[in-house]
Amino acid sequence: MRATDLISAIDSLVEQRVPTFLWGAPGIGKSSIVKQIAKSKEIGFIDLRLALMDPTDLKGIPFYDKDLHSALWAPPAFLPKDKEGILFLDELNSAAPTVQASAYQLILDRRVGEYELPDGWAIVAAGNREGDRGVTYRMPSPLANRFVHFEMDVNVEDWRLWAYGSGVDERVISYISYKNEHLFTFDPKSDVKSFATPRSWEYVNSVLRSSVSDDLLLDIISGAVGRDAATSFLAFCKVMNKLPDIKSILETGSGEYSDKVDVLYALSTGLVSAYLKDKSDEKLENLLRYTLELKSEFAVIVVQDLQRNGITMEHSDMFKEWVRKFAYLLS
Repeated sequence: MRATDLISAIDSLVEQRVPTFLWGAPGIGKSSIVKQIAKSKEIGFIDLRLALMDPTDLKGIPFYDKDLHSALWAPPAFLPKDKEGILFLDELNSAAPTVQASAYQLILDRRVGEYELPDGWAIVAAGNREGDRGVTYRMPSPLANRFVHFEMDVNVEDWRLWAYGSGVDERVISYISYKNEHLFTFDPKSDVKSFATPRSWEYVNSVLRSSVSDDLLLDIISGAVGRDAATSFLAFCKVMNKLPDIKSILETGSGEYSDKVDVLYALSTGLVSAYLKDKSDEKLENLLRYTLELKSEFAVIVVQDLQRNGITMEHSDMFKEWVRKFAYLLS
């Protein structure tokens, strides 16, 4: 299931307090999606890594109540006590069976020991699939039946939309637009330690923003996404240095054109990124004017990326001209 569809589905289930389990390969952004939902709803978010817990961590510690002459359970301080939010049980199927058993009652009855989950809180869990070479335990059927299950797919368009909104370096966005298959190269049958995932490309973005010297880039980026992807990415970055003057295009509406596919991918992403950083009606008109002579599929990529990022252009006279020229590609 695509990330955009998952966000909508999980958001609806959170409102109804229906327990949800999100499955997927490592590094594809499962926890980020749940955190994004909580942020958009402006509610609390508590991330519990059950794989790091003992059964008593969740249930609490027993103590003797001298007034009642009985043992009570002191609930852990990290569980929510009021308001509303999402209690995220990450790596649930990586937790030991005894810890999973402790989660049974909390998930189904919304209570464990003396603790009761506040009405405003929903439970969402996540974990890697059994074939992903992670540390996992087979989830008991009674526990599995307590969730609505979704499996998350890696989708390039969803990732690109997120990357634009998160300010990811345009070189990374351009490269993944050009080489879709390098967004996710995880192979559970391989023993290679470094492989490309949405998470590891975030690391590459951080590396590019750092002060690391150029002669170390290949080794460092290889450690994040693997040697093949790193070599290909750095070769692509050299293309970015040969692009037409993007600033001039946005200011004048004119500039050079290229027929090379890698250059066009880099150029279309560069134009969108530059516009999103410095928006104005005049620059939108100039950008649309320039795309009128751009290779048709890349003119469409530019406009669709702008629209996905919330840019409206129906008011633009240049957009009307653009539609007349490229409408046949949008049907």
